[in-house]
Amino acid sequence: MGDHKEQQPVRVGAAVRRRRRALELTLAVVAARSGLSVPFLSQVENDRARPSRTSLEKLADALRTTAVELLAAADPACSVGVVRAEPLTGDGLAPRMRSLVRGHHQLHASEFTGDHDAGREFQHRNDELMYVADGAVEIEAEGRAYRLGRGDTLYLTGGVRHRWRATVPDTRVIVVAVAEHIEAVQDRTR
Repeated sequence: MGDHKEQQPVRVGAAVRRRRRALELTLAVVAARSGLSVPFLSQVENDRARPSRTSLEKLADALRTTAVELLAAADPACSVGVVRAEPLTGDGLAPRMRSLVRGHHQLHASEFTGDHDAGREFQHRNDELMYVADGAVEIEAEGRAYRLGRGDTLYLTGGVRHRWRATVPDTRVIVVAVAEHIEAVQDRTR
């Protein structure tokens, strides 16, 4: 028996239909607002077509919501995903990042091992949680520095600019974020 089930596509059609009906809009009105065709929207609502990220964002705008909200309201696809630990390769000291969740989901989780580029500043549109599995980190957020050790967590609401760095070797940090809206910018003041 395998330990990884093939990822089912997200079934967003019912969520789109519910939102459209709640706003008392016709498919024609949503098509005009989004620039998408009525036949395509009908196929999306009946789960016979899967919108691209761009199309989903256009559709969400037309429905006065966000793509994240539509996906969160989507019918759950029955799936179980296992991501096995990766064996250490090379010298084991090089910084590494690996995804802890496969596929397209509303939850993104990554594991960072080793040093991290402290010059990169992040600003996520949605919430994020950082958990220090091993070692220690320093996080700068909202003009304050936070020192976290093994077992500590830091929760950031959407929109908070932040940067972080490992302060001891072999630090492992788990970062869990909602949605895909991540913008990394290079800090020019450092």
